[in-house]
This record gives sequence, structure tokens and C-alpha cells, in this order.
Amino acid sequence: MDMNKFAKDLLQQALHLDTDITSFNSATPLLGNLAELDSIGVVNVITLIEEQLDCTIEDDEINAEVFETFGSLVNFIQSKQSGYS
Repeated sequence: MDMNKFAKDLLQQALHLDTDITSFNSATPLLGNLAELDSIGVVNVITLIEEQLDCTIEDDEINAEVFETFGSLVNFIQSKQSGYS
């Protein structure tokens, strides 16, 4: 699975983005860069990760560092991928 594409699709779906994010790379900042990534947006992203990868994300796994950059989000998704079917 192309994790970058998966993460971009996930962000588009969870946040209903009008912004073109095809150029996002591992250093692209998310928090403070995407207005849609507010507290509700974070919950939407987490929920979609859980649904898409059939996993559970505990509260203590979530912090600002996960959503700091596109790369940190991709790394987090990869860590949860074990439940993906």
C-alpha cells in the first residue's frame, strides 16, 4: 500500500478539503497549515484511521506531534497498519 497516497486520501475524506494536497511531502506542516484540522478535524481523521485500518487508537497515543507534519501522520498510520486487511 502506498502510505502517502493513503494518508492524502484519508485527509481529503476526513476533512473535506478543497485544497490540493498532492504536493504534500513528509515535511509539510499540518497543524497551523490546514484550517480544517481543528479539534473536530483531528477526531474525524482518527475515526477514519480506525475504520479504514480496523484498529483502535487509544487517547494516550494521540498528541500534537502526530499531526505536526504530513510525515509524522504517515508514520503514525504505518504504526497502526498491522490491522489493515
